[in-house]
Amino acid sequence: MNKKLLSKVYPMWLGIPAGLVYTVFFIIPIITAFFYSFTNWNMDQMDSPTFTGLTNFINLFQDEIFLHSLWNTVLFAFSTTILKTVVGLLLALLIVQKFRGNSIFRTLFYLPCVLSCMIVGLLFTGILKQDGLLNKFFISIGQPNIARDWLGSYGTAMFWIIIIEVWMWAGFTMFLFISGLQSIPREYYESAQIDGASTWMQFKKITLPLLAPSFTVVVTFNITGGLKVFDLVYSLTGGGPGFDTQVLSTYTYRAFGMGLLGKSSASAMILSLFIVGVTFALNKFLRSKEVDI
Repeated sequence: MNKKLLSKVYPMWLGIPAGLVYTVFFIIPIITAFFYSFTNWNMDQMDSPTFTGLTNFINLFQDEIFLHSLWNTVLFAFSTTILKTVVGLLLALLIVQKFRGNSIFRTLFYLPCVLSCMIVGLLFTGILKQDGLLNKFFISIGQPNIARDWLGSYGTAMFWIIIIEVWMWAGFTMFLFISGLQSIPREYYESAQIDGASTWMQFKKITLPLLAPSFTVVVTFNITGGLKVFDLVYSLTGGGPGFDTQVLSTYTYRAFGMGLLGKSSASAMILSLFIVGVTFALNKFLRSKEVDI
C-alpha cells in the first residue's frame, strides 16, 4: 500500500473503537429515546408501544410538577453558574498571587471537586437534617429558635442545594480562571502602571476583556452541568419535600421508575434540546465578546 495513503487510513482505524463505544452508548440510546418519546410505551405495553404523536409532550407541559421541575432546573443552573463564576474568579485572583502556602490553598479549594456527589449529599444530609450537626451547633450556642429541618422546606432546601454545588465546583472554576490569568502578558500591566492606571482600571480594561475565552468555557461548562443536575438533588432531597426540589433529571428518573417509559423519554428529549439550545446560544454570545491577545 502507498505510504501516503496508509498515513491517511491508519489514523481512521484508530478511531473505530471510540466510534463504536460512542455509537452504542450514546447515539443509539438517543435515537431510541427519540422514537419512544412519541409512543405510549410503558411497563404494561413493553412489546407493543403505540404511536401517540405529540401527546407525551403536550401532557408534560400541562403537568404542574414538570413545569415546577423546569423552573427549578433553570433556577439552579443560572444561580450556580453566576455564583461559581464570581467565587471562582475571586479565588483565582487571590491564588494567582505569589505567597507562602499558595499550593496548599489551591489544593484545599480544589479538593471538593474530586469528591463523589453522592458522598457529599449524604455528608450534608447528616449536617442539615433536624437532628443534624448544624442544629446541634445552634442549640449549643443558645440559639434553638434558629434550628430547623433545613431540607424540609422548599426555600431552605433549594438554598442549600445551590450553596453545596457552589462549594463543590468553585475550585474547578478557579483553576480555569487561573489558566486564563496566567496567559495574559505581564507587559500589559506594566504599561498600565507606568500610565498611572489604578488596580481597578487594570482589572476592568485588561483582565476582564482578556479573560473572555475563560468566561466562555466557565459559563458554558457550568450551565450545561447545572441543567443536567441529578445526583446532588437526588442524594440531598430526592426531589422533596414532596416534589418541591424536583429538577428535570429527577423528574425523568421518577417517571422511568414508575414505568412511564414514553413519558420519561419525552422528558429526556426536552431536557436534551433545552441544554443544546441554551449552550449554543450562550456560546455564540460569549464568543462574540472575546478579544485576541
